[in-house]
Amino acid sequence: MKAWIAHEEGRSLLGELPRQVTVEVLAEAPGPMPSDPDSVSFWVPPFLASREEVEFTGKLTGLKVIQLLSAGADAWVGRIPQGIALCDARGVHSSPTSEWVLTALLSYLHAFPAFIRGQAKREWSYDPYTPTDELAGKRVLIVGAGAIGVATAARLAPFGVTVTMVARTARDGVHGIEVLPRLLPDADVVILLVPLTDLTRGLVDADFLRRMPDGALLVNAARGPVVHTDALVAELTTGRIGAAVDVTDPEPLPADHPLWTMPNFLLTPHVGGSVRGLLPRAYRLVGDQIRRYAAGEPLINEVRNGY
Repeated sequence: MKAWIAHEEGRSLLGELPRQVTVEVLAEAPGPMPSDPDSVSFWVPPFLASREEVEFTGKLTGLKVIQLLSAGADAWVGRIPQGIALCDARGVHSSPTSEWVLTALLSYLHAFPAFIRGQAKREWSYDPYTPTDELAGKRVLIVGAGAIGVATAARLAPFGVTVTMVARTARDGVHGIEVLPRLLPDADVVILLVPLTDLTRGLVDADFLRRMPDGALLVNAARGPVVHTDALVAELTTGRIGAAVDVTDPEPLPADHPLWTMPNFLLTPHVGGSVRGLLPRAYRLVGDQIRRYAAGEPLINEVRNGY
């Protein structure tokens, strides 16, 4: 079997592979067609999939497995031929994304964006009569109880917060999504960590935002389209709540978009998972999946019905 991977560095990170496995590296996205497309059964596309890359799947006539390097599979679900297993990188992004959430939370609550603006203007912008907020004692609602949600809850534990978790279906310690409207008024912080699916697209609409209490913070580390952007702009304009996001809709955010200049809005350019340790973690998973496939064992992280 032939495995086609997206990074030259990945070749040395896969670990020992069965003798029957040949690994080739994708030169560039979507890359030149292999001389023998029937032989490519395992494909690792680049992190950010373009339309051309998704469509390229149909040209790999022997393809059986697509192993993504991203936690989200929304660009691929429903767009690949039948009979191809689609697997995401669940677990690979848990550490960096949960760290981003903590960083964004603490930075926003302690007014770092305002202090950075002051530094850029060489102004000592501290006002002793206007103390910053703090994370201790906050009521945090995590929407999305997958690997990243669990990792985020664990990292929040030392800060003395109350964590409530919501997922598509209820289970021990996790509420079902149907009770979300009832939980929102009691949340000081709402963290979005859901995959982008038909059920979550536009989940955060005007009604969702209205239910959040005054002074609450929305944190989006999921996907931009989970939030209705116009509704977010309208609510932030009032100054009633704030938002810290790593993703937007559209993305990247146009230069003339009103969100850029809002003082209660913190933005990073979709970098939550972009850390130095990402490739080693990702290709350890890829190597494990190749070994599973070659041995005829069940794959992990297989995406079904968008999850």
